Amino acid sequence: MTKAELRSEFLRKRRALPEADWQRRCEAVATLFFTEEAFYWQKPVSAISTFLPIERQNEVDTWLIVRQLWRSAPQTLVAAPVTEPVTGTLTHYQLTPSTLLTQNRYGIPEPCPTSSFLIHHSSFDLVLVPLLAFDQHGNRVGYGGGFYDRFLAQCRPDCLKIGLSLFEPVKRIADVYVGDIPLDGCITPDRIWRFGGC
Repeated sequence: MTKAELRSEFLRKRRALPEADWQRRCEAVATLFFTEEAFYWQKPVSAISTFLPIERQNEVDTWLIVRQLWRSAPQTLVAAPVTEPVTGTLTHYQLTPSTLLTQNRYGIPEPCPTSSFLIHHSSFDLVLVPLLAFDQHGNRVGYGGGFYDRFLAQCRPDCLKIGLSLFEPVKRIADVYVGDIPLDGCITPDRIWRFGGC
């Protein structure tokens, strides 16, 4: 299937999830994220970038992960992006329990830049990547704006790119192109997928 077809199908599937099922899937993803045997914990992780969920889109609730990091790994820097619509880029700011948040025009919660610490993209050891669908080769379908592909292309080569998905992968995305940045792994409610021999 093409990205456009998958985008439409998985938007529909996510929105159709009953709240209890959505919550169960989110909790399962968060639990698996913290599994000590996960490949991304095999090296030190001092800074993590995470997307913050768009509630109306039934995205994976990353707050479950963020709050657990604050509790169990306070030494780990957690940051969230602010979208720059004119340039199509993401700028990251530290996320703490006291961070002021505003909602952008896409419905995404974002740290307030005037009261938050700017974090350079080279700081991240791990990035949690939003997606609508992904395939068994680590390719992903986002919302189509290209914000994350541009950001991931700037990250260090050893920065791990981990998708979070409420659904298992499709076999293949038909129209992957050279500018798409593949994932190193993806967490679903049932398992942790690993790609590319990372």
